[in-house]
Amino acid sequence: MRILIAEDEKDLNRLITRVLEKEGYGVDACSDGEEALYYLEHTEYDGAVLDIMMPKKDGLEVLKEIRRKGMDLPVLFLTARDSIADRVLGLDSGADDYLVKPFDFDELLARIRSMTRKRSGHSSSVLQVGDLFLDTGSHTASRAGRTIELSAREYAILEYMCMNPGIVLSREKIENHIWNYDYSGGSNVVDVYISYLRKKIDGGASRKLIRTVWGSGWMIKEAE
Repeated sequence: MRILIAEDEKDLNRLITRVLEKEGYGVDACSDGEEALYYLEHTEYDGAVLDIMMPKKDGLEVLKEIRRKGMDLPVLFLTARDSIADRVLGLDSGADDYLVKPFDFDELLARIRSMTRKRSGHSSSVLQVGDLFLDTGSHTASRAGRTIELSAREYAILEYMCMNPGIVLSREKIENHIWNYDYSGGSNVVDVYISYLRKKIDGGASRKLIRTVWGSGWMIKEAE
């Protein structure tokens, strides 16, 4: 999934970005509220992590603006403010979650998974399509009891597909959700990864889960 990080502490910004990228997220990062608002208005994200105390526009202003425009993406606030009143203000402004600095990165990752999962309508950390199971906590996959080894990018694409079962996902849509603004891959890179996933997920199986919709893209759907 693709996440926006808006944090004005440069070292922390870089560290959060590295941690999320290692987990397979596509990450765009910025350091002030105006830039964050620009990113959010021009890109389709699966979630955002906003520092409250940012220059130009603070996180509360950014959140209020995107909610006013009807944007429903999951938002987690990062802040050094730890009073009950501050937490209530953040949540009442439309945030999905609130994490106080300093924080543990495992907790940050768990909170991001939780808020994006809930917003997409999934209550469990395990996604299932037919006999395929994907654990979003441990980033492991199995089909019919067989463990499937995936690269970080393969996992990210498969997770995105499993969170949208039965929905046709175009090449552009997959690129926009998995890679960031720095992406400069070839036009067929998604095709290559889909091919890898087909071999790992459907190879040897009598019923195929990953389907091509010619001229439109791909989808994952329980075998009929």
